[in-house]
Amino acid sequence: MKVLLAVLLSFSFFLAGAQNQRDNSGALIGLDFSVGLHRPGGDWAARFGDHGSLGSSVEYFFKKSNFILGLEGYFLFGQKVKEDVLAGIRGPDGLLISNDRSVADIQLRERGFYVGGHLGKLFRLSDFNPKTGIRLTVGAGVLQHQIRLQEEVNVSVSAISGDYKKGYDRLSNGLALNQFIGYQHFSLNRRINFYAGFEFTQAFTQSRRDYNFDTRSTDADTHFDWSYGLRLGWVFPFYLSDKGEEILY
Repeated sequence: MKVLLAVLLSFSFFLAGAQNQRDNSGALIGLDFSVGLHRPGGDWAARFGDHGSLGSSVEYFFKKSNFILGLEGYFLFGQKVKEDVLAGIRGPDGLLISNDRSVADIQLRERGFYVGGHLGKLFRLSDFNPKTGIRLTVGAGVLQHQIRLQEEVNVSVSAISGDYKKGYDRLSNGLALNQFIGYQHFSLNRRINFYAGFEFTQAFTQSRRDYNFDTRSTDADTHFDWSYGLRLGWVFPFYLSDKGEEILY
């Protein structure tokens, strides 16, 4: 984490030096990298525990209005899975036996992603720094999550090998809505640029598998998945000139 922070700071200083400015009032394109921590609710919480996210977005900040237009994508990951989809193939002692008759340590993990677009606005707190203030965005996209069956190297269980995993992974996706409210700071010398705040997601997901092997049934219901959490992002701004909207280096 310290190495990543050092790289981000170094790159920001390089950009600031290349642009050689002490003003951030212009239009700009922002490239950010962010981390998040989320707590699920609804049907999502019945299957998974808390999860994290890593992602990036590209945004256009309008000069005068401070409106924001962007595209974003996040990778979701979690350690806690509440449904033991492998219970039906475990032995009486709860262990899984591999093809070579040894004990197989199969870990269940959450994996997923969100991709979408958003609109927003920055409500500046003073005229002195026009790109610092309260940031509000709303967006829509696609949310997907599933159970990852994480096997040991060189250990195989026939019941969950190859395409058989699809009968246990609960792959689900659907339309999602996303909202963010927080604080954004862009320094006048263009070196320190970040945002931090609260993020909310609501999704209407459906199973994309024809049949669940462990329940011996098909899940045709629409599920309401929601989450809330925190997001922190570091932004690399590329300011645009007033003439011809050229990027300043």
